[in-house]
Amino acid sequence: MKTFLRSMLLTGIVLILFCFNSESQTTSGQNDAEKYRVVYKGEKGPGTGKNIVFIATDHEYRGEESLPALARILARNYGFTCTVVYALDEQGNILPGGSDIKGLDVLDNADLLVMFMRFADFPDAEMQHIDKYIRRGGPVVGFRTSTHAFSIKNNPKWAHYSWDYKGPKTEWKDGFGEYVLGETWVSHYGTNHKQSSKLIIEEAQSQHPILRGVKDMWVQSGGYTAEPKGTVLVRGQVLNGMTPDSEPDKTKQLLPVAWVREYRIESGKPGRAFATTHGASEDLLNEGFRRMVLNASLWAAGMENEIRPDNNIAFVGPYKPTTFNFSGYKANVKPSDLAGWDSLIMPGEIVKKKEK
Repeated sequence: MKTFLRSMLLTGIVLILFCFNSESQTTSGQNDAEKYRVVYKGEKGPGTGKNIVFIATDHEYRGEESLPALARILARNYGFTCTVVYALDEQGNILPGGSDIKGLDVLDNADLLVMFMRFADFPDAEMQHIDKYIRRGGPVVGFRTSTHAFSIKNNPKWAHYSWDYKGPKTEWKDGFGEYVLGETWVSHYGTNHKQSSKLIIEEAQSQHPILRGVKDMWVQSGGYTAEPKGTVLVRGQVLNGMTPDSEPDKTKQLLPVAWVREYRIESGKPGRAFATTHGASEDLLNEGFRRMVLNASLWAAGMENEIRPDNNIAFVGPYKPTTFNFSGYKANVKPSDLAGWDSLIMPGEIVKKKEK
């Protein structure tokens, strides 16, 4: 009898320790994921109760600044709960273009995914959340380099997401950008950093909900070559200079710069997608462009009835964007430094990226 009681007691202790350890690991994992995220929770508006997830990791166009600025507007002015997820460096600071990311489990309950990514190669556990999301037809808004969001060379499980995929999954030819957004990376169109862009609404689509109240669009980011699968809303006129009054480059055609489409991954559900080849940090300073992409977020989420030409598109808190560049960014900034409505986007000092 004593032996039996002793055995039961030891079994109970083992179970308690196992449960405690499992709970500790789960809590630790959750806390670790929180380091990669900043959350803006709206309180009232048409988006109340809905969740938007933003993934920010591109090398050049300061998507780490564009996306939290948009997230704050959609949270504070429209009521959404907006979660911005970043790639981090070894010190836990935001690393533009990095692939060390956690916390994409928030996609499991997301009503919209907004991406500003380039050549990412995320861990398997995080890719599974992205794959699950698009297979259920979750709506997607993609900025600029998101046409080439992934470059996965050493993981056959997700290789088909790569921007240049040419493997046996023929429907995935040219990867996520082509299959979901409607276009992959092709080339620059004009001289980036020297030629800005005037955006011209496609006349046949002038009544599209995304274009309500949109006018006078000019952006600093240069053109991309694009022939997207989808309905073109806006075309870009390449300018010979970096100011709105620069003369048009008469050697350049008007190419698509914003479009919409419905995607369907294999046997999955259909989903809405909006893509634009612009969206650099300073592009958001243009009210016409900012209104278009905020309208696009509402449209993608199936809320076009909430799009009005005079919707509030004002920045929430201080937004002092960095001029886009490939070699330097605001370093030593943690996602938590961007918390709240009044923190500066983006704090820190510009530093040069370390050469590999």
